[in-house]
Amino acid sequence: MEEKLLKIINHYGVIPQLKYFQSEVFELSEAIVRHDEEAYPNDISTEHIAEEIADVAVMLLQFKEYYHIDGNDILKIMNEKIDRQLKRIDKEIEVI
Repeated sequence: MEEKLLKIINHYGVIPQLKYFQSEVFELSEAIVRHDEEAYPNDISTEHIAEEIADVAVMLLQFKEYYHIDGNDILKIMNEKIDRQLKRIDKEIEVI
């Protein structure tokens, strides 16, 4: 998969793909808002959200490969950020 992702981003270029990524993030956001507003039946909207998450994930993986970022490094940072946010939530709960 890595070679395919690199072929795509190298063909179009980083900046054009970044602009395309922005439109994909907007489409994901729009799908989530529509779901929460119940504009569509839940089965259709969750399928649409899944498709948009896949689009965003493909774009993120292109950037990961292009910049030679190790997936384990990303997972480590993600876990740190999740733990930090959970600590913030715990502090908020203590205040209440």
